[in-house]
Amino acid sequence: MDKLQQIRLPIVKEFEEFKSLFDASLQSSNPLLSEVLTYIKQRNGKMMRPILTLLMAKLFGEINYSALHAALSLELLHTASLVHDDVVDESDKRRGQSSVNAIYNNKVSVLVGDYMLATSLKHSAMTGSIRIVDLVARLGQNLAEGEIIQLTNINASEFSEEVYYDVIRKKTAALFTASAEAGAVAVNSDEMVQNARLFGEMIGIAFQIKDDIFDYYSSGEIGKPTGNDMSEGKLTLPALHVLNTLGDEKMCQLALRIKSLDATDAEISLFIDYVKKNGGIEYARQVMVDYRNKALDLLPSTADTTIKDALTAYIDYVIEREK
Repeated sequence: MDKLQQIRLPIVKEFEEFKSLFDASLQSSNPLLSEVLTYIKQRNGKMMRPILTLLMAKLFGEINYSALHAALSLELLHTASLVHDDVVDESDKRRGQSSVNAIYNNKVSVLVGDYMLATSLKHSAMTGSIRIVDLVARLGQNLAEGEIIQLTNINASEFSEEVYYDVIRKKTAALFTASAEAGAVAVNSDEMVQNARLFGEMIGIAFQIKDDIFDYYSSGEIGKPTGNDMSEGKLTLPALHVLNTLGDEKMCQLALRIKSLDATDAEISLFIDYVKKNGGIEYARQVMVDYRNKALDLLPSTADTTIKDALTAYIDYVIEREK
C-alpha cells in the first residue's frame, strides 16, 4: 500500500462522495464557463486539503453532510485563488500544466475565479454552520492579505524570516489550517478545534518549505524552472537563513538585486549555488521535519490507529513528495 492509499484508507467512501460533489459543483449551462470549469476539473490534483478536512472530521467524530460541504467550499476557494494568482503572477504554468489564463485570457480567468468563489460561499452556507461560513470568509481574507504582504515585502531591504512565516501563515498554511479546523467544527468537536487548527498550520508550513526547496532544483515535473521564485523577487527560507547567518555583504547586495527584479539569470544561478553550498537546503529540511514532529505531537493518544496512521502518512507525504 502506498502513502496515498494509506492516507485515504479511513475515508474511501466519503472521499468518493466528496469528488462527486466537487464535479457537480463545477457545471454551468454557459458554453464558455462550462468549458473552462471542465478544464479545471481535468487538471485537478490530489485534493490534499479536502482529504485533511475529512480525516480530521473522522478523527473527532463521523463525517457528515456539513463536513463534506465544508471540504468542498474550501477546495473551491483554494482553486479560485490559484486561478486568480496565475493572473497576478502572469504565470502560464500551474504544476506543469497550462494555466487558465494561458489558454483563455486574464478576463476569463478572473471571472471564472469569481464564479468559483461565489460557489464556495454557497457551499459554506450549505453546511448549516455560521462558524464554517466565518472560517471560509477569514480564509479568503488571509489569502488576499498574504499576497499583498508578499508583494510589499519585495521592496523591503531586510531579509526577514518573520515576514516569511507571516506570508506562509496567511497563504499556504492558512488553507491547511482552515481545512483541519473545518473538520473539527463540522462534527462539533469544540474542545479539539484549537489542536486541529494548529495541526493544519504545522502541515501547511512544512508544505511550503518543501515547495521552497523545490525552487533550488530543476524539474519539469514540478512545473517550474530552478529559481522561479527568485525571478519573481521572492527570497525563501534557505536563502534567508544563509544571508542572516553569514552576512556576506556581496551576496546581500545580490539578494537585494533579486528582490528588486534587477538580477540576471546568471546572477540568480550564482546565488542559488551560494545558498546550496552554505547549508540553506539542509537547514530548511530540518525546520520542515521539526514542524512535522510538532504536528504529530498534537494528535490525541487515544485516536483510532487507522486514522492516526493516515494522518502520519499524510504529513510524511507532504515532506517526502517529489513535486
